[in-house]
Amino acid sequence: MSLSEPRLEQRPADLSKAAPASAPGLDPVVLSTRDLQVWYGSSLALKQISIDIPRNKITALIGPSGCGKSTLLRCFNRMNDLINGARMAGDIRFDGDLISGPGIDAVSLRRRIGMVFQKPNPFPKSIYNNIAWGARINGYRGDMDELVERSLRRAALWEEVKNKIHRSGMELSGGQQQRLCIARTLAVEPEVILMDEPCSALDPISTARVEDLMDDLKTDYTIVIVTHNMQQARRVSDLTACLMLDETAVDGHRTGILAEFSPTDLLFTNPKDKRTEAYITGRIG
Repeated sequence: MSLSEPRLEQRPADLSKAAPASAPGLDPVVLSTRDLQVWYGSSLALKQISIDIPRNKITALIGPSGCGKSTLLRCFNRMNDLINGARMAGDIRFDGDLISGPGIDAVSLRRRIGMVFQKPNPFPKSIYNNIAWGARINGYRGDMDELVERSLRRAALWEEVKNKIHRSGMELSGGQQQRLCIARTLAVEPEVILMDEPCSALDPISTARVEDLMDDLKTDYTIVIVTHNMQQARRVSDLTACLMLDETAVDGHRTGILAEFSPTDLLFTNPKDKRTEAYITGRIG
């Protein structure tokens, strides 16, 4: 199916260039990239990223500003298609199926791979209709009241809003709005949830609630989170990928490369790469 949005230009992967970074273990892989490269115009944003992300785990993407964490995150559900001038090379697979080539129905893909953004972005609708909207446009035929309640309960928000379900979602606090956005994502029954700095605009109490929610959700979902907060990465993630800026770049552009991908405890206590160690100890940032 052709997409109405601009599509990333697809180039074939050179699988000989980079072996995938896979964390030890036997967990099935849900998302993978091979020799992934992304450009914005003539600027190379990501260089030869090969990584396997396991199912029902929380994977954190960390690294200095400009290293391509959010770019990598957006590759997984083709959000970069919406950026004029974006193009890519390499393969991205979801459950083994190639999703980086032409002919992908990006709208259907984004139902399976949902996204929660940095700033809470509830619709200017009631709390109820924030949840119901996505289900309606996707042709949901079940009990809508039950779906709304189930989604809000799953996002640990039901008890706080059940008596004002028809009031505007814009009236909620920032932390509640972010959990509403998570509930809205859950309502379309995704398999993967991408989170781009989901707590950066929240206070510590709201952040703790979202982190607790993430830990609960990984039982049923795979979560990939971008965060600048090293403590948060250590608290919530099972695995951590550290992206760094390519020191060999000569054109003045910032190009992200994968320095290390390991179980979180190992990466923070015994990093294998000197650049990872320098970043997590604050010597570079």
